[in-house]
Amino acid sequence: MKDRKIHLGYGIVYTILILWSLTTIFPLAWSVMNSFKDKKMIYNNSFVLPDASSFSLDNYRNIFANYNIFSAYRNSFIISGVVAAAVILMSGMAAYILTRYQFFLKKFLIMLLYAGMMFPIYSTIIPVFRMQSAWGIANTPHVGLNLLSVILPQIAGNMSFAIIVLMGYIRTLPMELEEAAFLEGCTMFGTYFRIVLPLCKPSMVTVGIFSFLWSYNDLFTQMFFLRTKENFAITVLLNNIAAKEGVNYGALFSSVTLIVIPVLVVYLFLNKYIIKGMTVGAVKG
Repeated sequence: MKDRKIHLGYGIVYTILILWSLTTIFPLAWSVMNSFKDKKMIYNNSFVLPDASSFSLDNYRNIFANYNIFSAYRNSFIISGVVAAAVILMSGMAAYILTRYQFFLKKFLIMLLYAGMMFPIYSTIIPVFRMQSAWGIANTPHVGLNLLSVILPQIAGNMSFAIIVLMGYIRTLPMELEEAAFLEGCTMFGTYFRIVLPLCKPSMVTVGIFSFLWSYNDLFTQMFFLRTKENFAITVLLNNIAAKEGVNYGALFSSVTLIVIPVLVVYLFLNKYIIKGMTVGAVKG
């Protein structure tokens, strides 16, 4: 009787999870399907698969002809790549110090980390914008400086989460390895880069993926700092397409597909690292 209850419980849980996953998969599949139809067919019936006579790549040709998709991809990958790399480097060192060393105001700093996750970016964007304008890196003719003006607040916005995740992972690492490195003459930095950093790869990958995806999808910050076509990231370009195309749903579906597919591919290839990095260290003992 006990086994039957367990199996029934698993069945209910899996049913709920499958139904929940369909709420995410269906909109994506629906968007991809409609991206290959013309506007008239979408109006008539958006839930019918395109057949041989109605299948068309015109929506994609229109997007690539009228909008600089490749430039937007380049800017997005530069921003997200730099953000992910900087967050991994800095949050790893900060997490190591906060985990292994005792110093004045340590508990206060950890409290600030948790508090930092509670403040929405909307409450800080105006002072950040004014500060970066005073530095001369916001709304300038230089593309690199404009990208930097997005990169800096995104790094800051991801640091609290990254440090907290890495602290949980570093706590599970055996101290004996670090003690042995110290006896062999390793400095604090040597111990971190030679011992701790290689062991933290699963959690580092998780932090990097989350930082990359959050940066890639961050429309709010990018709209404040990327105002010209040369500076557009992919999410800003999608917002621009939506404003210009209006009710041209074929163009909207194709642009959404172009933006979502790269992120989906990254997630499919790296999802095992996300799960491993988030679960290792959750339970100790």
